[in-house]
Amino acid sequence: MHQLLPTHALFITTGLHRSTYAVSKLLTFTALSNRGDLSYAALLFAQIHTPNSFTYNTLIRAYSNSPHPHLSLRYFNLMLKDDAVWPNNHTFPFVLVACANVNCMLSGLQIHNWVLKCGLGSSDSHVKTALIRFYLGCNVLENARKVFDEITDLDVVQCNVLMTGYIQLGLAGEGLSVFQDMLVSGIEPDEFCVTTALTACADLGALAQGKWLHEYVQKREGLVADAFVGTALVDMYVKCGCIDTAVEVFESMPGRSVCSWAAMIGGFALHGYARKAVDCLERMQVEDGLRPDGVALLGVLTACNHAGLQKEGQFLLDNMEARYGVAPKHEHYSCMVDLLCKAGQLEKALELIRRMPMKPLASVWGALLSGCRNHNNVDLAEVAVKEILLIEKGDRAEEDGAYVQLSNIYLAAGKCEDAGRIRKKIGDRGLKKTPGCSMIEIDGVVNEFVSGDVSHLHIANIHAMLELVSLYAIHKRFSVYFERSDKLTQQRKEPLNDLMNLTTLWLLDWGLRQGMNSEAKSSKDGNSSKGRSNHMLNLLDCQIMG
Repeated sequence: MHQLLPTHALFITTGLHRSTYAVSKLLTFTALSNRGDLSYAALLFAQIHTPNSFTYNTLIRAYSNSPHPHLSLRYFNLMLKDDAVWPNNHTFPFVLVACANVNCMLSGLQIHNWVLKCGLGSSDSHVKTALIRFYLGCNVLENARKVFDEITDLDVVQCNVLMTGYIQLGLAGEGLSVFQDMLVSGIEPDEFCVTTALTACADLGALAQGKWLHEYVQKREGLVADAFVGTALVDMYVKCGCIDTAVEVFESMPGRSVCSWAAMIGGFALHGYARKAVDCLERMQVEDGLRPDGVALLGVLTACNHAGLQKEGQFLLDNMEARYGVAPKHEHYSCMVDLLCKAGQLEKALELIRRMPMKPLASVWGALLSGCRNHNNVDLAEVAVKEILLIEKGDRAEEDGAYVQLSNIYLAAGKCEDAGRIRKKIGDRGLKKTPGCSMIEIDGVVNEFVSGDVSHLHIANIHAMLELVSLYAIHKRFSVYFERSDKLTQQRKEPLNDLMNLTTLWLLDWGLRQGMNSEAKSSKDGNSSKGRSNHMLNLLDCQIMG
């Protein structure tokens, strides 16, 4: 900027400031360059005697992704009032970005009308893509799909935008459906589309479709070598319960990134291979010359958490900045607090929170609150809830969650009056619990079970089988062994209904019925339950089916 002022002065002394073309060059630099100044650009624009569509579009674009996106709409309105200019295909994409950033649905609808008025609704790919992005950003899926369906010349970018939007809004099934429709239409997916589709398979636990995608990737040379696609494959197999296949894919990747290592570390953590997750920190430096980032280190901490490796977890937290140049963030502290709580060291967890170099977020106090629930520590629970309510004041979901946990802790401690008081407060707030959900894939079809739902086509058979399984379990008076890291911890559970929640039981039964001669992979709230289900199948011998 220090060179800009003399240049601007030269423009004025030589008369170039009267040239819209010359000033537009200065405007572009000040508005869009990382070394520019947007407020100075606005002053330059104000001095232009006859602004054209390019100068308007420059400021509309600059402000759309700035901290002040409403100013982008202001310049668009100025443009509409200027009889000498007319919005074009370079105007609308950035105006729509501004509408999404200020979450102004009404303005977006008005912009859509202007798009149609200018004849760009069916002719310009960038404008149509921007409309889809806008409606997805405002969670208006019906309008986004309508714009998408009206496009006669679909391209891979538009398909990927809609797929990504669906997945980000928790509608992975719809996202995968878009991918399938794209293939039917003859549109060849690029690496971004394939990565998005694999993410959808991971979220759904749709292993069969994920395997088909893997085969598709192997047939296209450009996709096989792509690090993003390889990482997505690893993540998909991990979340579908196929850790061995995930390792095979990972080891065969020609170019592994930090994200690839983070995905593999997360997979080891999820499946209880804590030592392998820790070893990856050394391997990624030796084999690929890479240093772990915050995500990879969080994965290792999570692995230590699952395995109860308190010393290793504490050592990593204390030394991650010195060794790897990554300062611990809230998520790292939350994980360590949870690890300490699981070890019964609640006071030490509280001490760690007090020593944090930044103000703890609700997630950190939430980890302590969960530990208080598991160890019936009422005093610390009250401290944690008080802090959560101070931090999340006005956030109903967080406040309600804290109240529910505190009420349960009071009940477990026999403090019925306190529990009743909290329950009354919860009732007065009109809290409604979101029902649990479990999914299982059988022969490529994903079956979903929601707590309390009796609408499944085979619900009567499911209940009958559950009765049989429960009777068998009680008769055998079995003990269930959960694998945790390299150790086995024994835990007795009677009857079977105490072992899992209702939706998981329904899922298990459906897998028993349908999956005896089929490949079944299950997903609980988006995460794999394959190991748990297979363990149950072994325990029950599967002979109850005979």
